[in-house]
Amino acid sequence: MDTRLLMMQLAYLRSAVLFILGLKRLSHPDTARGGNQLAAIGMLVAVVATLVGGEIISWQWIIGGLLIGAAVGGLMARLVKMTAMPQMVGLFNGFGGLASGLVAAAEYLRYTHGKVIESGAVVSDVPLDSSVSILIGTLIGAVTFSGSLVAFGKLQGVVTEKAVKFTGQQVLNAGLFVGILALMGWLIITTPEAISAADPASVNLWYWVLWGAAMLLGILLVIPIGGADMPVVVSLLNSYSGLAASAAGFVLNNNVLIISGALVGASGLILTRIMCKAMNRSLANVIFGSFGEAAGKGPVAKGEKRTMADVNDVQADDVAMLLAYAKQVVIVPGYGLAVAQAQHKLRELCDNLESRGVNVKYVVHPVAGRMPGHMNVLLAEANVPYNQLYEPEDVNPDMANVDACLVVGANDVVNPAARDDPDSDLYGMPIIEVDRSKHTVVMKRSLNPGFAGLDNELFYLRNTMMLFGDAGDSIGRILEEVKQL
Repeated sequence: MDTRLLMMQLAYLRSAVLFILGLKRLSHPDTARGGNQLAAIGMLVAVVATLVGGEIISWQWIIGGLLIGAAVGGLMARLVKMTAMPQMVGLFNGFGGLASGLVAAAEYLRYTHGKVIESGAVVSDVPLDSSVSILIGTLIGAVTFSGSLVAFGKLQGVVTEKAVKFTGQQVLNAGLFVGILALMGWLIITTPEAISAADPASVNLWYWVLWGAAMLLGILLVIPIGGADMPVVVSLLNSYSGLAASAAGFVLNNNVLIISGALVGASGLILTRIMCKAMNRSLANVIFGSFGEAAGKGPVAKGEKRTMADVNDVQADDVAMLLAYAKQVVIVPGYGLAVAQAQHKLRELCDNLESRGVNVKYVVHPVAGRMPGHMNVLLAEANVPYNQLYEPEDVNPDMANVDACLVVGANDVVNPAARDDPDSDLYGMPIIEVDRSKHTVVMKRSLNPGFAGLDNELFYLRNTMMLFGDAGDSIGRILEEVKQL
């Protein structure tokens, strides 16, 4: 190995170490910013090493791409609202899969058009490992891209959030997958023959058929998944994008791509497992089940029509009185907090309560919001101290001693049916048991069901008070009332 290649591989090793250290630091909010910076530096080192070690000549295209990408990324970071962050993450997953798939396509076309030269001669055969890597990269990249676009559409409301199902759907998916595997095997066998016969067109057409079939498979895999399962889908697609990057690394024989892709793939699978555990469901049940459809089970589905007359409707001054004279208050954030962008006002209210001697805790459910960690990011944006954030299992055992729970825009993660009603689609999912506290205040715009499409019995309990309206306005009114007490 010459000095240039040795230095490039050593740079890749440094990048991999930085990726691992960065991922480790992302596990805690206090070190997450530094971890993100370490990973970014690692990627910069890898890119520079590739450009220099690979003797890249077309610098103008590289620099142009960097400038355009930086401009687009900067604008998205500034302009995209927190409520749209899950959509953006889903879209980024898709772009990552597409980039990996295009790398595989470029390598495939290089081989079939006789542009791979070794020892001064045109390669007339495709090594088996390269062929398998290219086709696997194509499959994973295309599935990730199209599946992520559907997930983006569901989160954005462009595509229906309901689970789209039809007769024979699983049979179609299985048949399509088997057909894709058969086509991949056929391409592995026939591509070298086509290259030797100088007839690349005969296999290139079928390669693009593979792309189309893989993208169709990605769509069919995601459309039957309902909106309530989107946190799991986002984390799973994140894993897919990592696997696609790792496959691209095998295609290019690039160690840093293999390592970084494997890290993303593994961490995505671990996160997916955490999400499934938080919902008390298996990954197979998420992918092949019908959870998240609008027509769920619960009081409304059973014919028990509920109206505003069945709830205890209160005003901001009532809530202010309750919170100001409580000893323990638990805050449960949900997607409604993100919609209202009320996290800063909520932090100010809690600071005021603490100055009065109230013990305040924030309880964050793993699947709160529309992507993993959504509520954690939201609260971190408002500089909520990390030591005030708790897991449901840390607070539930002592919930009977809590004077007041303030549920801000959450729904399914506090639904007692998950604990008490075996007929409910939510049954078995761990929840934050706010119904067991002395008093519960639920802040919502209406009595409409949550993302799972299920009515919530919590709203109608005797110890529950409903404060309707925009969460930002409601918290602002509560804060003003508390200051006057």
